[in-house]
Amino acid sequence: MTVGEMLVATVPMARTLNLEFLETTPERAVVRLPDQAEYHNHVGGPHAGAMFTLAESASGAIVIAAFGDQMSRAVPLAVKAEIGYKKLAMGEVTATATLGRPIADVVAQLDAGERPEFPVAIEIQRADGAVTGEMTVVWTLRPNG
Repeated sequence: MTVGEMLVATVPMARTLNLEFLETTPERAVVRLPDQAEYHNHVGGPHAGAMFTLAESASGAIVIAAFGDQMSRAVPLAVKAEIGYKKLAMGEVTATATLGRPIADVVAQLDAGERPEFPVAIEIQRADGAVTGEMTVVWTLRPNG
């Protein structure tokens, strides 16, 4: 099962919005929100809440791809998120997430008995390539027990 398939199977919101996980690697996650009238806002584009969920889902996908091998000893949790809406989004939008810290540094902190935090940067784009939003989600790996 791919990271995207796992998230669609286990995260009801990802299924609700029909998110499409296009790429999920430890280096990058790309997730698309199809153009769906039932999730439009008052100007006919994707609702801000749908775009937030899209971006947060992309951040979760890269976290699972990067730290999936740590799940037996820690659970990933989003700590905080900040989003900025830059341009009007219309049609389908795609979120691309990248890790803000090297994987080895985060794992080393976990190995030292700490609870590491790390940012994930996400860019939201329209089909024409225009950036419509930017988001940062700070994640942690909370040690089990």
